[in-house]
Amino acid sequence: MTELHLVRHGPTHAKTMVGWSDLPADLSDTAQLARLSNHLPEDGIVISSDLQRCIATADAVQQHRTRLPHDPELREIHFGDWELKSFAEIEAEDPDHIRAYWETPGDVRPPNGESWNEVSKRVDRAIDRLITTHRGAKLIVVVHFGVILTQIQRAQQLTAEEAFGHRIENLSVTSIKIHDSKWTVKAINQIL
Repeated sequence: MTELHLVRHGPTHAKTMVGWSDLPADLSDTAQLARLSNHLPEDGIVISSDLQRCIATADAVQQHRTRLPHDPELREIHFGDWELKSFAEIEAEDPDHIRAYWETPGDVRPPNGESWNEVSKRVDRAIDRLITTHRGAKLIVVVHFGVILTQIQRAQQLTAEEAFGHRIENLSVTSIKIHDSKWTVKAINQIL
């Protein structure tokens, strides 16, 4: 059985659409980071997105665990021209487009960005590669809100709209077990 422990990176405090922008995480809550690290499997293998907010969070919880190289396929949604803009700014420019993106996720994409289906395909490819390479391992994957939602959608066979209904807090853990190609969600958005 392979385990996925999907950890959302520490907060950036940005009030904008942050996808591929490389903002740092606030990791000042050392007590929460210690609780998180202690909760994760001691024999887990740590990997993260290649963006600094995930790398630093992975560094903070790694301890003595094995670390894999950062994977750019585990990045957040690429918001393209919407990157670092607030929802209000984007809505003022193109209200129908942004509403369609969030309300009917799928093939709608931000200008010069990627659609939900493209994000899911990219992330699924990375996760499948991890599962195949590290079959039976406990994988601690430090990633982003959108990345975690893609795997909840996959595990629970949800629509994209249903997946977007989940809250994923910073420094939370979502745990999924994979056994004989059957995915079972054990916890979503667990705060320690």
